Amino acid sequence: MADHTVLAKPGLDGEMTTKPLVLLLTFGTGGDLQPFVVLAAALAARGYRTLLVVQRSHEQVVRATGLPYVVFGTHEQSEAVLDDPDLWDERKGLGVVWRGLLPSLDEIRGLLISHAQAGDCVVLSHPFLVPVAAMAKEQQAHLRIVCAYLAPSTLRTVHDPLTVGSLNVPTWVPTSLRRALWWAIDTFWIDPDLLPGLNTVRAAQGLKPVASFLAHMETASDASVALFPAWFASRQPDWPDTFVGGHFPLRSSPPLQRLPAELEDFLAAGDAPIAFTAGTGHRHANGFFANALTALRALGRRGLFLTTFGDQLPSPLPSDVRWQPHAPFDLLLPRVALLVHHGGIGTTAEALRAGVPQLILPFAFDQFDNGRRVQNLNAGGVVPASRANALRLRQEMESLLVHSMNLPTWRLPSDLSSEATLEQLVDSVELAFKVSAESPGRS
Repeated sequence: MADHTVLAKPGLDGEMTTKPLVLLLTFGTGGDLQPFVVLAAALAARGYRTLLVVQRSHEQVVRATGLPYVVFGTHEQSEAVLDDPDLWDERKGLGVVWRGLLPSLDEIRGLLISHAQAGDCVVLSHPFLVPVAAMAKEQQAHLRIVCAYLAPSTLRTVHDPLTVGSLNVPTWVPTSLRRALWWAIDTFWIDPDLLPGLNTVRAAQGLKPVASFLAHMETASDASVALFPAWFASRQPDWPDTFVGGHFPLRSSPPLQRLPAELEDFLAAGDAPIAFTAGTGHRHANGFFANALTALRALGRRGLFLTTFGDQLPSPLPSDVRWQPHAPFDLLLPRVALLVHHGGIGTTAEALRAGVPQLILPFAFDQFDNGRRVQNLNAGGVVPASRANALRLRQEMESLLVHSMNLPTWRLPSDLSSEATLEQLVDSVELAFKVSAESPGRS
């Protein structure tokens, strides 16, 4: 793969830009990648030199955007992570992800250093890769790191709402016990699983070990920016001082884009269907879709199954339930009656924008917290995936459908439907760049 780096690029006024090179350090599923693609294009439109740093498994998608990029890792590494059913276990998933990333840590560090050597450079990083960017920064001191928080649960807090996996910490729990909970999570869960691999790579580069993975992730960046709005998660008193609020990185489909013809025909053939998705990277959702089909039959409703992995669907599907590998959510979701999904932040944001009720069945990661926030907004319901059998699913779906018809309580925030929202987010990112240049310890 050729290096697509552009070290100098004319600005919008035709002059050579003096803005820093922005390395957008990405990781995860297609849902994790998409916000960085949106930001790369928006920053480039403002005259920044941008370079997406992406997993090799995403190369085809990124190449189609025409944006500059460079890849790391192998297809085999990504496939091994997606093939592991423990990826969607709330206790084991983080370790699965980290072990899949470990072989690429030094490669990523080298990529960042090589581009930082060209001059002023900012890494806009996925939170999970901040410790990797920090290794590069320790060898290229002028490198700046801005952490892009895709979802609020990645920002630790002792304040309400406090959700740790499927545990919703009651409001009456005192601060001292909340701090003790985070200490236990670090000591007995996160650090034993993640620290040895990180410190082994650091030692090979002559760098000192870090004592706590999450604490290092939180403090190693020079600034941070939220890729979610304050009405979804307000700033907490114990979030970083250098934190900058933002918005969901949503964009609209091109004016001439349409849904696939077969999907259009299906939507036009009857009542609005209930749509189901377990996320772009979920290959182990057989039970999710089997329960969905049973619940649809019980309700007498049409359904739409959204997944690129068709082999996990019940077969054959009845004529009133359609499988669709993918579709642009901004065009599709306004035409469905209900969205049942895993609670990924991108899908959550798209459903909020569409104003469609959503039932969230979280498996792992930020999904539980996102679901709780949707429920608090009266925009939907949440049931842990492990408890969502066909009967429970039917009951929850029926309740939400009745609720949405007879007692609508969710009102679309004005800033979510505005085309100016993305520009406001880029303003926030630029402010974070400025904050990062002024952070303590920088000259």
